[in-house]
Amino acid sequence: MAKISKGEVELEMTPMIDVVFQLIIFFIVTIKMNEQINEDIILEDSPYGAIIESGDQAQNQRVLTIEVDRRGWITIQNVPVNGQQLRGIVQDRYSRYRDSFSLMIRADFRSQHKDVRKVMDICSAIGIWRISFMAVQEHKYTQGRHRGPPGR
Repeated sequence: MAKISKGEVELEMTPMIDVVFQLIIFFIVTIKMNEQINEDIILEDSPYGAIIESGDQAQNQRVLTIEVDRRGWITIQNVPVNGQQLRGIVQDRYSRYRDSFSLMIRADFRSQHKDVRKVMDICSAIGIWRISFMAVQEHKYTQGRHRGPPGR
């Protein structure tokens, strides 16, 4: 019978440490992406729309939220984008998910229509016709940020 030698076994720790650091970076980036919305955007009132729970959209990775602030700046997850970048991002998402892709525009109620229309024109050029707009159910004037109560 052959004798088995009992030599020392070494365990290389460098690849394990690399994997752990990559996992940490991955989780930090994905957590930050879900939490970044522009707090300066005040949404328009819409008491008659479909209600979306705050966790529903964050869990659905096939929903792209495009924000338009009152100055006309277009952002995705608080990262400013120009028209060409926006077209590339939307085209990529649409080609990846097709019919299950959803697009939400989160525009400030003080933003001009021409700025929101830029986003809509890019989407229609790609072939996206179903676009949703975010709004709030409660009136902003009760929070002291609206022009006044409805009917004035």
